[in-house]
Amino acid sequence: MSDKKINEPQTDQSEAPATTPSSSLRSYTPARIALRRTGVSLATTEILDFQLAHAQARDAVHATLDPQHLTHRLRTEIPSLTGPILTLASAAPDRASYLGRPDLGRTLAPASAALLHPSPCDILLVIADGLSATAIDRQAIPLLTALLPALPPSQTLGPLCIATQARVAIADHIGSILHAQLSIVLIGERPGLSSPDSLGVYITWNPTPGRTDADRNCISNIRTAGLDYTTAAARIAFYCAEAHRLQLTGTALKEITQPQLNP
Repeated sequence: MSDKKINEPQTDQSEAPATTPSSSLRSYTPARIALRRTGVSLATTEILDFQLAHAQARDAVHATLDPQHLTHRLRTEIPSLTGPILTLASAAPDRASYLGRPDLGRTLAPASAALLHPSPCDILLVIADGLSATAIDRQAIPLLTALLPALPPSQTLGPLCIATQARVAIADHIGSILHAQLSIVLIGERPGLSSPDSLGVYITWNPTPGRTDADRNCISNIRTAGLDYTTAAARIAFYCAEAHRLQLTGTALKEITQPQLNP
């Protein structure tokens, strides 16, 4: 007779919880992977989460930036920022025009261009609403707080410009008028379904109309759930120092990183 007990419960392998490589990744990324299902359909919670994220992204795209409020916050929250702060507008007269005509967001409105006068500087800082004013509201001041002390004290700063209905290239127009050597643009990035408040930074040597993305260096996904402010500031400072040394930015300027070795 077998020693196996007749009444011993047997494990039904078909009822064991299924695990997949993708399901374990949910703890590492907010991306929509390994979504829960009910039969052949997505679970209600997954559908509601998607609808909320989509609504937040749409709200970020259509949100408007309040330059006066931002100027007040810059003055009160960053006391070291003592230079002039200018409020400028692109050639896009409203949000609908800005979204439908990207070219209008790349140039200044004539009235704003008239406010600028040649004032040579090493670094021009531009805060642009871009496609997410929400990102500017949440990330611009913490990033500037970390960035300003990291910039070389020997390099002069031009007036801080707040540009509304603006694209990245608006800094080329501003920089050409001011005769800036380098521009740093803080801009709200296109919202994703997991990041409606992501901030991007674009660095351009000799900003002039006609520059392309190949002439710029970009640091993206700056937010509390993405690239932290201290790391982003250090990377921006690196690009600024190298740009002034080599007198270029873009594809010819690469970030140098040291490999991290485990002890």
